Amino acid sequence: MKKLSIIVVLVALVVWSCGDKRNPGRVYMPDMAYSRAVETYTSLDTFRAQGINYNAMPVAGTIKRGELMPFPIAQDKQGDTTNYILSKQVANPLPKLDEVQLKEAERLYLINCGICHGAKLDGQGVLHKRSDGTDGPYGAAPANLISGAAYVNMPEGQMFYSVTYGKGQMGSYASQLSTTQRWMVIQYIKNKQTEAKGGSSEGAAAADTTVKK
Repeated sequence: MKKLSIIVVLVALVVWSCGDKRNPGRVYMPDMAYSRAVETYTSLDTFRAQGINYNAMPVAGTIKRGELMPFPIAQDKQGDTTNYILSKQVANPLPKLDEVQLKEAERLYLINCGICHGAKLDGQGVLHKRSDGTDGPYGAAPANLISGAAYVNMPEGQMFYSVTYGKGQMGSYASQLSTTQRWMVIQYIKNKQTEAKGGSSEGAAAADTTVKK
């Protein structure tokens, strides 16, 4: 009789568990069970209207696995240049890029920087000067990174500060390029500057990773 009772209970459990599959019942944490579809460029106001606290930013104090530590110098307040000057002392933490990494750095430069500073780093990007010689929509000439003395002599840390926080007419690229990618692009630029001066890019990375004061 006891065995029969156990069998009946087990059968009942099986039947109950094989109920209507279209009705999953209650979910304890629906946001964890069912991912919300997020369309590209969805306004954050859409989430706020639903009571969702989402700002599309990484959690404060967190770093993506395999990523470099964030830039140690904060952005200056309006009208102040203290941290911009201090950024000269920050060295590029990346070792010399190999051939594959340099190719990737070039690709990142052309996508994010070349449109203004030009494929040859001469400030003749298509936003300023089109390939047919006509003027582009951007009247002011972007910085000439290959021969402009201010940029050729600019330490990598100060260049990173400018790319991270923006400088002059150039906005921040912190959301487009990761910390590692920004340092890669800067090393690529420094290599090109060294080559333009008749030097070899082989030693450029090693020389530029020293602390600059």
